[in-house]
This record gives sequence, structure tokens and C-alpha cells, in this order.
Amino acid sequence: MTYQVMARKYRPQTFGDVVGQRGVTQTLRNALARERLAQAFVFAGPRGVGKTTTARILARALNCIEGPTPEPCGTCDACREIAEGRDIDVLEIDAATHTQVENVREVIIAGLAMAPVRNRYKVYIIDEVHQLSGHSFNALLKSIEEPPPHAVFMMATTELGKIPDTILSRSQVYEFRTIGRQAIADQLAKIAAAESIAISAEALGVIARAADGSMRDAQSAFDQIIAFAGETIGVDDVAAVLGLIGREPVLDAIAAVADETPGLVFDLAGRFVEAGYDLRAVCRELVRAVRDLMALSIDPERVNDPEIAGDGERDRLAALAARFSREDLLRGFDVIVRAELEMRGAAQPRFHFEMALLRWMHLRNLVPLTELLAGTSRLTPTAAVPARASAGETSGTGTPAAPDKTTAAGAPASATLLAPAAGPLPSAEPAAPAAPQAPPSATPPAPAASAGPTRAAGRAGGTEDEKAAVLAGIKKAKRFFYGTVVAQAQRITLRDDRLEFTFTPAQRTLARQVEQHRTWIETLAAQEVGRPVAVTATTGPGAAEAPATAGTVDRPPNTEDAGGEADPWRERAMKDSVIKTMLDVLPAEIDSVEKL
Repeated sequence: MTYQVMARKYRPQTFGDVVGQRGVTQTLRNALARERLAQAFVFAGPRGVGKTTTARILARALNCIEGPTPEPCGTCDACREIAEGRDIDVLEIDAATHTQVENVREVIIAGLAMAPVRNRYKVYIIDEVHQLSGHSFNALLKSIEEPPPHAVFMMATTELGKIPDTILSRSQVYEFRTIGRQAIADQLAKIAAAESIAISAEALGVIARAADGSMRDAQSAFDQIIAFAGETIGVDDVAAVLGLIGREPVLDAIAAVADETPGLVFDLAGRFVEAGYDLRAVCRELVRAVRDLMALSIDPERVNDPEIAGDGERDRLAALAARFSREDLLRGFDVIVRAELEMRGAAQPRFHFEMALLRWMHLRNLVPLTELLAGTSRLTPTAAVPARASAGETSGTGTPAAPDKTTAAGAPASATLLAPAAGPLPSAEPAAPAAPQAPPSATPPAPAASAGPTRAAGRAGGTEDEKAAVLAGIKKAKRFFYGTVVAQAQRITLRDDRLEFTFTPAQRTLARQVEQHRTWIETLAAQEVGRPVAVTATTGPGAAEAPATAGTVDRPPNTEDAGGEADPWRERAMKDSVIKTMLDVLPAEIDSVEKL
């Protein structure tokens, strides 16, 4: 006897054998039991999910010797001949072949009035019905609407939108869905047991994932893998036959992004190319993995979901999900999807792949603009308010000075950029009369190197030289990370073997950035101070705790506006490290500097 492929050998013979289509099969069984049968059915859905198979089972149920019945016996002549495709009263027509109206009239309409030879019903199964021409649909219209009592039409299609509404309105439409990955894997496991094939659960999961919801595709792939590997099949065999990318190298690429090791990106790209992988397929697997990481980030309990991870992947996926924020994953998803699109017409797709991973690595260091602005506005103005209040500063009417005009999140109320200098900046508008002030030369402005959060950190304790060496090392190694994250800390302390970064509650993202770089900072700090240093990032009550700079006084109004002279405060703002970083990152200029 000739060999029969698995897709035919294990084709469902009853409604209960159909996998993943309970909504359709249960409705048809109930209709048969209650004798509420339509004269025309449309089965629509993706390829390989059971449309034509369900039509054949329904034909058997209608013509079984015990029927119509929801459970055909499978042993009578009608059941056996329909299953084998040789029943004279069940005509299975390929619409792609019989496209023209002449074929429809000859094959269907001409014999429609003739009674079935043996069976109870004459059944017309039209596969890929959407390929019929418009004239063929018009010729069928009257026959479908008012067929003889012994005729039943069953039409299968993968493109429901191409069937005219006049046909759909005269038929019962059943929409089939793609089959779940676990359901496909379970069915393949049953087939493997019946065929005495030893295959791991991970390998079955890879086949099911590659089938993309199609049971027929999964069975055809399984047949091909058995021909390659024999009776013992592993994950490597599946990947080799189907040209799939294993999960491990994909997770290695994501781990390289998390570790911020740019050199490894080029090595991984070379490995993918040497293995003969299509880099667009690698991008698709990366997108799938990023999606899985996002699902775990939102709901860690889904780590046990077989749709997300196999048994051998769960621990690593959970560990990687903890190293990325949701913003990082969203940005990475967009970068990889864009790279796949760019590769379609690229002469060097490897370059696009490498740059995409490097771009994702760079984007992980970005800080939300709202937090950057919030941290900038908190550096001096809010810290200076308590100092002036404690000194008894009042307005000309004897009332306390107006509070800092910032929003609840700490961002400035106006669009004017605030400079985080050591002391309060002058206002462009005339201020109310205040207490006598020292001239500009009385107290020289603090040098820019001592401004900002690191200066406040120096007073918090710890060895000054050691802490300065650590911060200088961070700035030298990762200048962008230093300017956008480290320099925004409200307090940095180094006591004994503990380096602590303190941020405000609104800067939780910055604290997470420090935690993500903790291992690297600890290594660098140990090299600088010569002993192990533990790094922690905490969120404190806010910038109001940062003490104001001793000896700072208010300065006269902006002399550039008043008399056209150079503005020392603008120069002072331009020297600030935070503002320099913002101007490097953002295409912006400082329009004016004023005190709030």
C-alpha cells in the first residue's frame, strides 16, 4: 500500500475529532440533533484549520444510514465512501479549476434537479469558492436560495470578503479560527505516540509555533522532520529542517542589549549570517520575544503560559523581563519592526540588523523629557525657597515671597528653560522691593563644577576623593548616562562600602536606570576605590530636602535686557552640565533665563 501523509492519515472523522473549532462543531451537532439544517453553508477561515474536513463530516452526518445524526457511524457504505472521496452523491468541486460560468452550469446546475442515486442528500462541496467569477456566482444565486429539498451546498473559502453579499445572505456563515499553539502540540504528541516517534515537548512547541495556527501545516512539517531525523527528534532537528531560529540565540541578542555590550552585537550578527539565517526572520523572532517579555512585564504569572515560554525558557525570560522597562520594550519593538521593513530592499541587510540593535541599546539610556525637565527645575529654585524663607525674606508689602511657580510634577509652568545654577537666577521682569542685597562682586558665583546634585552629595558624607573618582569614572565611561541619570540625583553618598543614589519620587525611571546599570557601576567603583562597593538607588521625599548653597544671594535683573550688556547668568546657565546635556540631546536653544 502506498504511503499516506499524516495530514490525510489523521484527518478528523467526527465532529469531536476537529481540533480548536468547538464553536462551529457544537452548532452543527445541535442543528443535526434538532433537524434545523440550512440549505447552504459557508465555512470561512485560514488555511489548514478544518473547513473542508468539517464539510465532509457534515456530509457523512447527513447521509449516514443512522442519520441525519451528529455522530456518524463511520462504518456504513455512505460514511466510508464519503471519507474516501468516492461517493457519487457527494461532489467536491475545486472552484479554482471550475471558474467559468459554463463549468458551473455543466457540473452543478445541470444535475441539480436529479435525485441522489443512493444517499439521502446530494451534497455539493465547493472549495476555494471565492475564486469563482462574478457570472458564476450569479448563476449559483437562484440555486442556493431555493435548491431542491435533496440538495445541500457547502462552500469553503479563505477569503470571505471576496464572496458576494447576495451569496452570504442566503447561507449560514461559520468562521473558523486559527488553532492554539498548545492544541497543535497536543495533537502532534498523539500522532507521535501512534507512530512510535520519540520527540521532546520543546520540539513539538517549535513545530506548533512555526505552523502559525494551521494544523495541516504542522502535520506536513512533522512528516518532513520524521523523514530527516527518524524516530528520535530534538529541537535542533526541527530547526534544521524548517530553517527556524532557535530561541537561545534570539535571547542572546536581547541579553546583549540589556548588558550594553555593543561589540557582542556584531558577533551575534555574524553568527546568524554564518548559520544561513534570513535576518528578516531573525527580526521576526526578536519581535516575538520582545512581545513575550512585555507580556511578562505586565503579568509575571504568565511565565507558565506555554504560548509565552517553554519549560526550558521560563527562567531566562523572567530574568530578562526584569531588566527592561516597558518603555524600553516598546522602543525596541518599534526599532526591530522598522529594521525588518528596511531590510526588504537593502543591499546589506546585516548592517541594518546591527544598527537596529545598537539603536535599541542607545534608546535604553533615554530619560523621559518630563522627568528631565522636572529634575532640572528642582536642582536650585525649589531648594532656594526654604533658604530664603528661613532668612525672613519678604516682599515689599511685608508678606512672604511668592512660592515657586512650578507644576505639581515639578516642571516649569512656562516654556522658558530653567538653569539649575548654584543660586537663584534673576528675573527678566522687575521684582517687588526686597531686603537689601549684596552687589554681584560681593559673593562670586560658585564654579560650575561644584553645582548640581553631586555637590550636595559631597556634603552628605563619605570620602570626597573616592566619591569624586567614582563619579569622574562614570562620566568618562558613559557621558550620556552621567548627564541624564547620575547628574539628576538629588543626593549621592559614599559611606564605607555603600554608594547610594537618591532621587525624588517623580524620578523613579532614573532610579530604575541606575538599578539596571548597578553591576557595571559596582565594578567601576571597586576599581576606583580598591574595595567592593554596593550600589543602591532609592527615591526620597523630593528636592526640597537638598540644602541651599551657603552664601548665595539674589542678583540684579538681567542686564542684557536692561542695558544691552552681557548677561552673566546666561553664561552661567550655559556652563551647567545638565543644561549642556539637554542642548546636546534636544534641538533647542535657550531663549531667556529668569527667576521663578
